[in-house]
Amino acid sequence: MPPRAIEPLPSTGISKILGMCEILDDKGGREDLFELARDLHMPFSEVLLVIKAAEMLALIDTPGHEAQLTAFGKKILGAAIHDKKAQLGEQMLKLNVFQHVVKLLKASERGELPAELILEELALRLPHEQPRQMFTTLLNWGRYGDIFGYSRDTDLFFLHRGETPPAAP
Repeated sequence: MPPRAIEPLPSTGISKILGMCEILDDKGGREDLFELARDLHMPFSEVLLVIKAAEMLALIDTPGHEAQLTAFGKKILGAAIHDKKAQLGEQMLKLNVFQHVVKLLKASERGELPAELILEELALRLPHEQPRQMFTTLLNWGRYGDIFGYSRDTDLFFLHRGETPPAAP
């Protein structure tokens, strides 16, 4: 059986995603995508990246040419930062790309892998994407959701400390 497909992540940050949710909330919870781009003075392609990322996290729906804040998106906006991070982390773990990397890390002896190995895996599984950009997005989202960490000193990608299996004696 071939490995399960993983989805690429739009190259955008959590702050932009949450900012877009705030803007939609300010506009009554919905707005035309083209008007959003115009009003925000953003290239339409960038607006689409942010909207798609928010949609992947179940914060926004996109019926027709509109962006619409979901009930979950509205709930996230009102949540305390700790709850916001935990709930977004749960949403991230519903995405195949996060499930795949968590599985790789859990299968490793200490719950950590060289960043180069994660990059290679992304390049292999998503050959039409830019692996370094994908790695950065995955790491940034995963850090926000308390799923992953990364040490520049050791160049190791690891499960968040709360998820790391005990070290061998």
